Amino acid sequence: MSLQEPDTAPGDDGFVHVRGAREHNLRDVDVDIPRDRLVVFTGVSGSGKSSLAFGTLYAEAQRRYLESVSPYARRLFQQMPVPEVDRIEGLPPAIALQQQRGGGSERSTVGSITTLSNHLRMLYSRAGTYPPGAPRLEAEAFSPNTPMGACPRCHGLGRIHDVTERTLVPDDTLSIRERAVAAWPTAWQGQNLRDILITKGVDVDTPWRDLPAKTRNWILFTDETPTYPVYPGLTHEQVVRAIARRMEPSYQGTFTGARRYVLQTFANSQSARMRQRAEQFMLSSDCPQCHGQRLNTDALAVTFAGRNIAQMTALPLETVAETLRHGTQSEAQDAVAIAARRIAEDMTARIDVLLGLGLGYLQMSRSVQTLSPGEYQRLRLGTQIRSNLFGVVYVLDEPSAGLHPADTNALLAALQNLRDAGNSLFLVEHNLDLIRQAQWVVDVGPGAGTHGGTILYSGPLEGLKTITHSRTRDYVFATNARASHTPRTPGGWLTLEGVEWNNLHELNIAFPLGVLSAVTGVSGSGKSSLVSQVLTRLVTQAVGQKNPEDENDTDTPDIPTGEPQGRIAGGLEGIKRVAVIDQKPIGRTPRSNLATYTGLFDTVRKLFASTDLARERHYDAGHFSFNVAKGRCPTCEGEGSTMVELLFLPSVYAPCPTCHGARYKAEILEVHYRDRSIADVLAMNVEEAATFFANEAGPAQSLSTLLRGGLGHLRLGQPATELSGGEAQRIKLATELQKQRRGHTLYILDEPTTGLHPSDADRLMEHLQELVEAGNTVIVAEHDMRLVARADWVIDLGPGAGNKGGRVVAQGTPATIARSTDSVTAPFLARYVSDTTKPPAANP
Repeated sequence: MSLQEPDTAPGDDGFVHVRGAREHNLRDVDVDIPRDRLVVFTGVSGSGKSSLAFGTLYAEAQRRYLESVSPYARRLFQQMPVPEVDRIEGLPPAIALQQQRGGGSERSTVGSITTLSNHLRMLYSRAGTYPPGAPRLEAEAFSPNTPMGACPRCHGLGRIHDVTERTLVPDDTLSIRERAVAAWPTAWQGQNLRDILITKGVDVDTPWRDLPAKTRNWILFTDETPTYPVYPGLTHEQVVRAIARRMEPSYQGTFTGARRYVLQTFANSQSARMRQRAEQFMLSSDCPQCHGQRLNTDALAVTFAGRNIAQMTALPLETVAETLRHGTQSEAQDAVAIAARRIAEDMTARIDVLLGLGLGYLQMSRSVQTLSPGEYQRLRLGTQIRSNLFGVVYVLDEPSAGLHPADTNALLAALQNLRDAGNSLFLVEHNLDLIRQAQWVVDVGPGAGTHGGTILYSGPLEGLKTITHSRTRDYVFATNARASHTPRTPGGWLTLEGVEWNNLHELNIAFPLGVLSAVTGVSGSGKSSLVSQVLTRLVTQAVGQKNPEDENDTDTPDIPTGEPQGRIAGGLEGIKRVAVIDQKPIGRTPRSNLATYTGLFDTVRKLFASTDLARERHYDAGHFSFNVAKGRCPTCEGEGSTMVELLFLPSVYAPCPTCHGARYKAEILEVHYRDRSIADVLAMNVEEAATFFANEAGPAQSLSTLLRGGLGHLRLGQPATELSGGEAQRIKLATELQKQRRGHTLYILDEPTTGLHPSDADRLMEHLQELVEAGNTVIVAEHDMRLVARADWVIDLGPGAGNKGGRVVAQGTPATIARSTDSVTAPFLARYVSDTTKPPAANP
């Protein structure tokens, strides 16, 4: 008996057929998307593009793959939820390259994620120059992450961290009760340690310097972790009597010495804020044995082209490629020479792909933690190009993010190489130049949130011209994109001198005050180093603010350790405050949301507390917070969901069986404001809430600002973890706008248009101009030439990336930069600059 194949198998017509997609805001979407093509998904921010590309297509491809994997192995994957869709036919295996930073490990580097480090270690092992008589080393011996390669002094970290009595106790005139041991934790845990010392008989009210040296040394440096009974509030004498009477202690407390606490926190804490606090009490320096090179002496003694492997990985990739080409040109045909040529050829081919993506300025040793999301995605893209896979769908999230227009053609060439190898490319993209190169466009909209989720058009790009209600169409086929803007006259100049940081060397620069300035330049030219790091740190320190980097609890710090060097030479009198508006999350947990971040929820809770029923029951505003025990559901503790453990599978979250996702106690939900419970209000989107609270001055003002920022589709209680970086940034900007401060604030933004549709970028620009009109100074690092053309002043860095950048190539009004013959930015900016722009204002 034989099985006969059907005449036509589903999906064999070269298309992926999606039927009934309902993920997030998608409205029962049916769409056919061609394979083996460059397909771009467009639409305004929040329209449903990512829900279709990632939440539906990629999620379903991943689900099908994981079904072929054993249940035990499946639990090791970060599995996406099963998408809400009736069926998908003709879907090949998929790989997602999303906007994200690398892992939290400081050992993860550019070399490791591109596999270049593996090849380089093999090169040094097989073809390196060894000292006379030295045995040949295995490749693993050239890795600082292995016992055989790591420096024994610093364990492969390159730096050593230690503490002294002076770092742990900055003020020895204080007593232990007065927190002389500043390195100990604050709040309850610090009190616990002090109570243990009272039990032990240490006088916690004597100045630290007057305590016996033996006692001081034990408190700070012991590695013991003894347990003592704790009687909070009692003196040592009272504790002794309590123990004698066999009185039950409040608990048994475990003592931890200050050094042990600091070092363990620095090494093991998952919180960057905790690690940063611990680092304040440590002395950090290059390892005296390996001098920061992380490897043992045997590995560092082996060279290639005159450099050891640590020196080679510290070079820019473009320099490494040149070194490999010249270092393997020997005519020798012995085994070593042949091995060297083969390994070097493969490495240079891999690096050439990365050079084509504009990443030649990166070093193999550079930590993944310091990469921008765009750099990280392009590194992974370059690795995929060399993988030689075919028949795969690559789903990419804005691959042009963080890319200068000059590098877009190289990116496009790389994408076309993947497509020509027999793959399909599905891009979620806002870049107009990339959209214009698409072979097929899927436009989602027309608006965001509940106003989106429908397919406006799916077909060749030219057909988008006929879709009158597409917001994308107006920008892609615009006949005149030139900005009509008269630059403002600066009210003064903020001058920095002697700037030293990353690739900025002895840089002197002046930023105009009271206007909108754009800092431009190719990727890696030094824009973020100058704006987000040097400028931010110098000015925040000068005005007495904490640096935002120090306040932000993130597990992926953006910048290397150390302090930018430089000084403010003038103009500080024009700045009273610094506000950094970045795309980092507005909260780290689902408990954070738009309403809590903007302060809107405080006002709303007061409105509920003022109702008759709330007063009758003596409810205050705290009862209407899902973070407070007196109001939140006791089962899920205000989370709205509970975790369900599954054998051999990843844990899943289900709606709370008690509150059914409402987050509150049942009696709290009985209180209504205009027939709505507090949970009903949190479920409203901004647009609905603006109508609902139209007659309440406080909420109405906050909600109208959010509406003008294009955030009407977001729910008030939508968890911060569900928001995109662009949405988080616009929430921060709206929060600043509603504060109504007048003048003297310096606003700093790094690539604010990332993740924004051109129409949303226009709204952002209106907000930035509004801040300037209020007497403030706005400085942005930006690649979007549409925004740059509407700035008052432009500072173009370059001319190249890495050590080829870091200099001011040109500065002046947009029209001045557009006419510059030295600027890589000039020809791209000229497309958007009006010829009526005034001559540049004078620079001091």
